[in-house]
Amino acid sequence: MKPPYEITHKILKLITSISEKIGEVNANFLNRPSPKLRKQNRIKTIHSSLKIEGNTLTEDQITALIENKRVIAPKKDVVEVLNAIKIYENLEKYHPKKETSFLKAHQDLMENLIEDAGKYRKQGVGIVKGSKVEHLAPPFENVPFLMKDLFKYLKNENEIELIKSCVFHYEMEFIHPFLDGNGRMGRLWQTLILMEKYPVFEFLPFETLISSNQEEYYKALAESDKSGQSTTFIEYMLDVINTSISELLNFNNRTFNEQDRLEYFVSLNKTEFSRKDYMAVFKDISSATASRDLKKGLELNLFKKIGEKNKTVYRFF
Repeated sequence: MKPPYEITHKILKLITSISEKIGEVNANFLNRPSPKLRKQNRIKTIHSSLKIEGNTLTEDQITALIENKRVIAPKKDVVEVLNAIKIYENLEKYHPKKETSFLKAHQDLMENLIEDAGKYRKQGVGIVKGSKVEHLAPPFENVPFLMKDLFKYLKNENEIELIKSCVFHYEMEFIHPFLDGNGRMGRLWQTLILMEKYPVFEFLPFETLISSNQEEYYKALAESDKSGQSTTFIEYMLDVINTSISELLNFNNRTFNEQDRLEYFVSLNKTEFSRKDYMAVFKDISSATASRDLKKGLELNLFKKIGEKNKTVYRFF
């Protein structure tokens, strides 16, 4: 059965805006950010997603762990970060439409944190805020069937991917299939669903925006619970995605220096190129600046020069 939601004017406007921005991302070769930006965004994603769940590590501490340095912090927080690093550095291992892959991701994410990592819960759960039960999850006996239905919905080719990812995120949170780790699994799986169609989502830390205003996130979940459909949550998440892509485009519209340009160009994985090809990527630089960049690239042994004058091409090693 298809999970209930309505297509509102706000949803249509946001989908149009996101689609236009994704087109701009692709047109400007920003769907493969520089290694430096990728690393920054990955750190932001891990930091924000775990901060929402109460993790105390800073971005600097997470950077240190990525670089295999020692960090003084609560053991549980360090394990959470190490597990998340392993997941986000190997996203291609997980298949968003396979339930077995979903369970494996939970196992990897919650390894050494809970006993039943990678297994659906075997007891009833509720989310309590203060003295009030905010959300009572479906009985544990229903979880396997509900999750199977949700993965069937995910495989429906007629559904728009942007909406599908939000619906899955909300419905998974509602079902609350695990004793712990549901929030981070919802955000991870939405990323994977979107990545399958739009590679830029591997490098888009929309969790940062959720983390900066967690109350809005929980409010959207609660309002969808009350209405019995995910419409409010879809509107909320599409707004977050739209803002995140705007920030990515703004970041990449900044002034690149010589090193930034070379680092970014190397990340495009071209085999051979000319100065004209280089300038086609960086449209705002002069031919003299392009020549200086390429000279610097040769000095750094990033590529080699073949031919002279008009017949010059550059080839990566």
